[in-house]
Amino acid sequence: MNQAVNANTQAIVVEDTFPHAPEVIWKALTSGELIGRWLMAPSGFEPVVGTRFTFQTTPAGEWDGTIDCEVLEVVPNERLSYAWKGGHDSNVGYGAPLETVVTFSLSKADTGTRLRLVHSGFVLPNNETAYRKMGEGWKKVVEKLDQVAAEQASSQRPH
Repeated sequence: MNQAVNANTQAIVVEDTFPHAPEVIWKALTSGELIGRWLMAPSGFEPVVGTRFTFQTTPAGEWDGTIDCEVLEVVPNERLSYAWKGGHDSNVGYGAPLETVVTFSLSKADTGTRLRLVHSGFVLPNNETAYRKMGEGWKKVVEKLDQVAAEQASSQRPH
């Protein structure tokens, strides 16, 4: 007898407001060199719908640590979304199969730009480890993104 699995899908949401213009945050989100400073260095990234690229992280079990991504949506200075897939069927916990979507949304705020990061599609309990670790990790990543954006903003100001 085949039992249906009751899949519980969760999303990680991180929101913050940065004292920078949307264009400054956008540049940090869409420049491969800058992405490497606040997240991981992407291989083959271009902010163009349909572009496939990868990130490399720590391997586990049968999984080689490659995160396969594809750009799904690009609205300059407003929204960037990409598929985030990794893991291997034989892994449980870290390195378990993961098919998710990461979306960065930008909106103007009184003090700069509001960033809303949503990493959706975590199927629990299968993706429990990734959901927990990445939930903490994305908070740190957003802090680093702010630092990189601040450096970019200060380098663009007239001296």
